[in-house]
Amino acid sequence: MTDSRIPTARLGENGPEVGVQGLGCMGMSFAYGPADAEESRATLERALELGVTFYDTADAYGAGENEKFLSPFFKAHRDELVIATKFGLAVHPDDPTKRIIRNDVPYIRSCVEASLRRLDVDVIDLYYMHRRDLDAPIEETVGVMAELVREGKVKQLGLSEVTAAELRAAQGVHPIAAVQSEWSLFSRDIEAQVVPAARELGVTLVPYSPLGRGFLTGSFANADQDLTADDFRRQQPRFTGENAAANGALLEPIRAVAKAHDATPGQIALAWVQQQSEVHGLPVIPIPGTRKPSRVEENTASTALHLTKEELAVLEPIAAKVAGDRYADMRFTSAGRE
Repeated sequence: MTDSRIPTARLGENGPEVGVQGLGCMGMSFAYGPADAEESRATLERALELGVTFYDTADAYGAGENEKFLSPFFKAHRDELVIATKFGLAVHPDDPTKRIIRNDVPYIRSCVEASLRRLDVDVIDLYYMHRRDLDAPIEETVGVMAELVREGKVKQLGLSEVTAAELRAAQGVHPIAAVQSEWSLFSRDIEAQVVPAARELGVTLVPYSPLGRGFLTGSFANADQDLTADDFRRQQPRFTGENAAANGALLEPIRAVAKAHDATPGQIALAWVQQQSEVHGLPVIPIPGTRKPSRVEENTASTALHLTKEELAVLEPIAAKVAGDRYADMRFTSAGRE
């Protein structure tokens, strides 16, 4: 059987065409419990075969280990893919188990050099500010990032979890290619202000956790009971206790739509995110994360699904009924500052 490659979309107004679905690589080294390196490498290769050409990492994922892990794959296929990485989450100087946010100039410059070394590349295709340091003017942060573009270390700039006002302020300093924020059937807060601003400014939306960190696939029902102790989803309010039980009931309409398409619930969740490009009139490139080749095949197949108006209407009420915030501390999300 011959695999068909997924469609493409443009990353930023003047950026490259990439697969309309990217790959979030965080879980291959960090946050979601033990990973099998060989299986993860096979996942990367299978994704590329299917037309996934946009790969997302960050220096915070495993304290740089994710970038190191991805480096051989990137080097072997450098001309075929687009690399996105991030700065902004630093280890707390007094407690290595905690994170702080830094956007100061020396830190940004040290981060880009370290990422270039770990990735073993000459230039980073898309460089994100991972989180916003509220004590650093965003114009100053983006100003430093723009210098990295002029110096040839970075090709395009991105921002993660910013408000519409912050995006507009940043765009006034240098063109922003992409905004990465959580967007799924369970998380739709960015639709109020961030998405319209991105459309107005010609910025691509890159939804992370489009599968609700796996919850929308039905792969786990309660983080405390179903996931390993080192899985950070156990710290997220909507996946534990009474919230998890209430949110599990919200999957029923997704399962019903999936049955009508002979698809999985995860494929319907991804198809819904992909279709927001039509709904809102801007490029949308979700980055579902996985460590299994079979999941990449399942995820990319969702790009061929199209939901009817009636099906979209069935799924519409879900987000408003979700119990619990997406993080225990929402201050560093766009929703926490809008």
